[in-house]
Amino acid sequence: MDKLQELTQKLYDEGLAKGKQEGEAVLQKAVEEAGSIVKKAQEEAEAILAKARKEADDFKVKVEGDVKMASMQALQATRADIESLVIAKAVDEPVAKALSSEEYLKGIITAVAQKFSAEEPADLSLVLPESLKAGLEPFVKNELGKLLGKGVDASFSKKLAGGFKIGPKDGGYFVSLTDETFKDLIGAYLRPATKSLLFG
Repeated sequence: MDKLQELTQKLYDEGLAKGKQEGEAVLQKAVEEAGSIVKKAQEEAEAILAKARKEADDFKVKVEGDVKMASMQALQATRADIESLVIAKAVDEPVAKALSSEEYLKGIITAVAQKFSAEEPADLSLVLPESLKAGLEPFVKNELGKLLGKGVDASFSKKLAGGFKIGPKDGGYFVSLTDETFKDLIGAYLRPATKSLLFG
């Protein structure tokens, strides 16, 4: 009976020791795996955080660049508007006044028509502002034709505020010397000087 009890105790002790050893091994393995999982999770979290920081920095740089570009464009547009206002103030009224003056137009029309007459033998066609018809129609019919020694046809248009268009009667083209073309021409010369004066 003692032998049986001793054998049972021995088997129990050995089983207990073996179970304890296996349990410790399982526990050790679980601890190692848990540590590995935690480490991997930390690495992934750090990678996600680094990526988020990089994307945030990239977005910040992009936004700053967009804001800077928009500011530059707004500044350039404002400068262009100021230039246009200054040039318009300096040019629009004097040009409109000059090109709606019958005497001034007579002089320019005569000079341009004589140039055409010298270079092109064809009769001339003129388009003039409707608002100046009363004063310019007799000049074209009576004086200009005699001066050039050739026919000059005049038509009057409500689309012209000032100035005129001139060309060979059958030439298929006109040279435009209207208030708009004068403003554009003078504005092109004034723009660089105005820009320098306003903005250095």
